[in-house]
Amino acid sequence: MLIQTQRLTLVEQVACQIQAKIENNEWQVGMRIPPEPELMAQLQVSRNTLREAIRALTYAGLLKTRQGDGTYVCSSSVLGAVIEKVIQHTDRLESLEVRYALEREAAILAAARRRDEDLDALRTCLEQCRQAADLQDLKAYAHWDVAFHKSVIAASHNTLMSSLYNHISEALQHTILETTDLNNEKIYYDTHTRLYQAIVEQNGQKAEEAVRAYIEQARASLS
Repeated sequence: MLIQTQRLTLVEQVACQIQAKIENNEWQVGMRIPPEPELMAQLQVSRNTLREAIRALTYAGLLKTRQGDGTYVCSSSVLGAVIEKVIQHTDRLESLEVRYALEREAAILAAARRRDEDLDALRTCLEQCRQAADLQDLKAYAHWDVAFHKSVIAASHNTLMSSLYNHISEALQHTILETTDLNNEKIYYDTHTRLYQAIVEQNGQKAEEAVRAYIEQARASLS
């Protein structure tokens, strides 16, 4: 038996519009959303309605309110927020195993499918990683390290894999911050350079070996 459809409440409509801006990348992760008066004028809703919508999206993990500072985007999608919460409560070794499964397959595919623009993106990320390490800037290093891995995934030209990986990458950055020692960054940089070179050479076996090497390094740092 079919159930009669229900119209969305005004709060739900507002929440859907805000969510769409986030998922369409108009409002990116880390961005502070417009202040209440501006949003109220744009949406033509009351302060209470807007606050209820923001509260719902905060509970869903898309937004985070900082007292006296404003409301910020903290995840690119509801799915991403859910996955990040799961990863935060998952053993780090299990997280590494999931990374290995995804990054190993992506590296093999990237070696077979990479294009010139993919190599440019990978090279840029490596150079930024090196500069961040020279400056002992762990936060910047983690950002560009994640960007490098996302670029490898993108070079696989598998849209579903890219979508899945993008959802875990926000939580992945926290893991990198916890496990990376910039005093030993040459070891990490060397394995990532090996992966880049394997993709340049379109050598899937070498790409797989490079992924295994840096995952083993990360695993060792957990012990």
